[in-house]
Amino acid sequence: MAITSTLTSSFKKELLEGVHNFKNSGGDTFKLALYTSQASIGADTATYPGDSTGNQVANTGQYTQGGGLLVNALVSTQATVAFVDLSDLSFTGVTLTARGALIYDTSNSNKSVCVLDFGGDKTATSGTFTIQFPNPNNTQAIIRIA
Repeated sequence: MAITSTLTSSFKKELLEGVHNFKNSGGDTFKLALYTSQASIGADTATYPGDSTGNQVANTGQYTQGGGLLVNALVSTQATVAFVDLSDLSFTGVTLTARGALIYDTSNSNKSVCVLDFGGDKTATSGTFTIQFPNPNNTQAIIRIA
């Protein structure tokens, strides 16, 4: 099993087709779902849930399968790179272990956007699990097009 950080291939194609809208006001709705180390998601993951074997993190505390809503999808440019700014996402009262995540567009049949590999298992025990996105700029933003 493997989780590979990437913008999905289908997302890249769908951008050129005008499928996804990241506008902060009036844009699409995006969510982030968490996965265990047994999941197999990557560039070929076209839609949520993506992993056909059901290796999404189980419901616990504030986290429910399907994940959480992403907010502040502000689109910017710097130098020759366009990127999206996403607010950090927290799930409270959880006991879970996650290895990665899938960002997907609920406004468009749960089409995938990108896969995140956390680089190892991340755990919360009766606490808060936070996805902290990097600075929104041309070298660090999770979703960026050069």
